[in-house]
Amino acid sequence: MTRDDSNEEAGLGRALIIDDDRAMRDVLARGLSQMGFAIETAATGAEALERVAAEDFDALITDLSMAGMNGLELCQRALSIQPGLPVIVITAFGSLDSAIGAIRAGAYDFLPKPFDIEVAALALERAVQVRRLRRDLARLEEAVDRSADFGALLGESRAMRELQDLIERVRESDVTVLVTGESGTGKELVARTLHRSGRRSEGPFVAINCAALPESLLESELFGHTKGAFTDAKADRAGLLVQASGGTLFLDEVGEMPLGMQAKLLRALQDRTVRPVGGNREVSFDARIVAATNRDLTAAVEGRAFREDLYFRLNVLEIRVPPLRERGKDVLVLAQRFIEQESATSGKPVRGISPDAAQRLSNYAWPGNVRELRNCIERAVALARFDQITLDDLPDRIRHDMSVRDHDDELLSLDEIERRHVLRVLAALDGKRAAAARVLGLDRKTLYRKLERWGYGKG
Repeated sequence: MTRDDSNEEAGLGRALIIDDDRAMRDVLARGLSQMGFAIETAATGAEALERVAAEDFDALITDLSMAGMNGLELCQRALSIQPGLPVIVITAFGSLDSAIGAIRAGAYDFLPKPFDIEVAALALERAVQVRRLRRDLARLEEAVDRSADFGALLGESRAMRELQDLIERVRESDVTVLVTGESGTGKELVARTLHRSGRRSEGPFVAINCAALPESLLESELFGHTKGAFTDAKADRAGLLVQASGGTLFLDEVGEMPLGMQAKLLRALQDRTVRPVGGNREVSFDARIVAATNRDLTAAVEGRAFREDLYFRLNVLEIRVPPLRERGKDVLVLAQRFIEQESATSGKPVRGISPDAAQRLSNYAWPGNVRELRNCIERAVALARFDQITLDDLPDRIRHDMSVRDHDDELLSLDEIERRHVLRVLAALDGKRAAAARVLGLDRKTLYRKLERWGYGKG
C-alpha cells in the first residue's frame, strides 16, 4: 500500500503494532481488529521503520522494552520519517521514568501495563482522530491558496462552492442582487466580490449602512442635496447613487430603512434618476445595486414593515450567505487565512493550529459567524507562545463549550485524566516532583500520595 489517504476508508483507522512478544502482539492485534481497526504487526523496531517509510498508518502502538531498538528510539525515528504520526507507547506499570520518557520522546499517548483492550481501543481511536485532523489541516492550508480568486470568500464546502458558482455566473451582469444571511457571515464581501470580478470593476464601490442614519440624513446621503437645502448644506453635493455611477452601490442593512425612505428609493430605482434634497431637477445615475440584510424580508413584508414592491425590485436575484456552522471544514480554511494575515500584521511567527485547538474551532457553533472567528484568531495570535495556536490561546467560551466533547477526555475517569496531566507536567519539568507540585498547585505530600496510588511511588 502506497502512502495516500486511502486508509481513511479503512474502518476506524489503520495501525501498526510493534512488540517482540508474539503472544502479546497477537492478542492486541486480534482484540483491536475485532473492534473495527485495520491492524498490522511487526516484531522489531527495524521492521516497523521499514513499514513506516513505505506505507501510511494512522498510528503506531509499540512496546517500550524490546530487544534491539526500544520503543522510545522507535518513536523518535518514526516521527523523523512521518512527522505528526501518533505513537502510543506501552510502558511497564509503576515506572514513572518510563512514562516521562515516552512523552519526551514525542509519544502521543502511553498505556501502562496491565490494560484492558477497551482502554487500548479508546487510545487508538483518539490517535486516529488526531492524525486525520492533522491531514485535514495540511489540506486546508493548500485550499487557502486555491481559493484566491474569490478573495476572502474562502471555502470548499458545498454551500460555498454553490455561492462561488452563482457569483461567477452573474458577475458580468447588472442584475440587482439581494444578499441575505446572518450577521457576520460576510455579506459585504459578496458585494465587493461581485463588483471586483464584474465588468464594473474599474468604477467605484460605494457602501452605506441604511440602519446607521435617520431618514432625513439617509435621503441626503443617497440622493444628494443642493446648497442651502438645510442648515449645514453649504454647497451642492452629489448623492451616493450618483457617486456610484459606473460602479456598484451597496445598500447594507436595507431591511432597516424607514418606510418613507423606501418609497423614495423605489421610485429612484425604477426611473434611474434622483432629485437632490432642495433641488428641482432630476439627475440620472448608472449604478449596479447590491443590497444586503440579515432580516427575513418576506416576514417584514407580511408585517408591513417593508414595502412589497421594493422587495421585488431588490430581490431580482438572491444570494444567501450560509452561516459558518453550515460550512464544515471551511472554519479551518478561514482560520488559517486569518492566522497568516494577523501573523504578518503583528510580526509574530504563528503558522498554524494545533490539532486539539482545530477540533474545538471545528465543533464550535459560531453564533457570530466569520466576524467572531476573525476576532477569535486575532486574540489567539496575540496570545500565542508557540508557532501554532493551541487550546490555551482560545477564548474561554470555546475552550469550555459544554456542547463539544473533548475526545481526550471522552469516557475517561477524572482520576485517569488527572494522572495523565500530572505525568505530562512531570515530563516538562524533567521529573522534578517538587517543581511539578508547585505548578499543579499541590503540596508535595499530596503529589507523592497520588503518584503512589497510581503505582509510581518509587519513580
